[in-house]
Amino acid sequence: MKAQRLPIVIELERELNSRGFLREPSYFLIRGVSLRSAVFVDAGYLYSQGSKALGGAKRPDVELNPSEAIKALHEIASAKSLQASVLRIYWYDGLLKGERSRDQERLAETEDVKLRLGIVNVHGQQKGVDSLIVTDLVELARNHAITDAVLLSGDEDLRIGVVIAQSFGVRVHLLGIVPSRGSQSRALLEEADTTTEWHGPDISRFLSLKSPTYTPSLAPVSLGEAQVNEDISSALETAVREFVAPLRPQEVDAICPLGESDSIPSAIDRGLLASCRTKIGRDLDFSEKVLMRSKCKETARRKQDGQV
Repeated sequence: MKAQRLPIVIELERELNSRGFLREPSYFLIRGVSLRSAVFVDAGYLYSQGSKALGGAKRPDVELNPSEAIKALHEIASAKSLQASVLRIYWYDGLLKGERSRDQERLAETEDVKLRLGIVNVHGQQKGVDSLIVTDLVELARNHAITDAVLLSGDEDLRIGVVIAQSFGVRVHLLGIVPSRGSQSRALLEEADTTTEWHGPDISRFLSLKSPTYTPSLAPVSLGEAQVNEDISSALETAVREFVAPLRPQEVDAICPLGESDSIPSAIDRGLLASCRTKIGRDLDFSEKVLMRSKCKETARRKQDGQV
């Protein structure tokens, strides 16, 4: 005789099936695990795209209201999985010069928030954050600790973590910032089970711009302008524009990082020098290199702002 199942079991199985848990629909019931979600926040993406949504350009001078940010993330998680409680929020950021920022300190002390830190290199780029996100997402999925994951990021490197988590029955909800189609990897968007886009008013609840004196483009370096003749300057400007045009968004961000830096990543700088050398038919002198890098940063900034 077939054993009868309790109504609550039938109801929960229907919930799991309706949300895509076809692989092992009864696993969580057998183990007695509740429906739970976790939120994964790539702070670098939040700050850069959030500042752009608020002011039209990526800016380093933004201020976070941690309590409001956590509240907004809880709301998204609840909306995506009505019957799931939030296990915790994982916040991934870079450690600058070996010290935690004021916002990082406050987040570390916030209940139900786990702060994970990579590093910020000399070019203002986060390093090690992607691997931390993938590791946490996969381990939580493998251990059946969560049924849903909300991911705020746009990096294609996270795609493999999404795929593996989904293979364990976890539904992944990708959260982006307008315009998400331009700020998030297409492959990542396609892998996600659902996608949501935050707009300026959503961001303004917890993120604000500090300084009204910011100028979106970098001023030319006077040394370079003074010592480079008009014809060479024009040729360098053309070479720089042609070099920057096909660059991917992450390469443009590396040229104009959020952190204060006058450097251009060496690999990009070598390619830029080669292009300019070909354009003028000889090696560049010191003043020409200064001008070249200044124009490269200015052009990259304009490309970030959608002006190129």
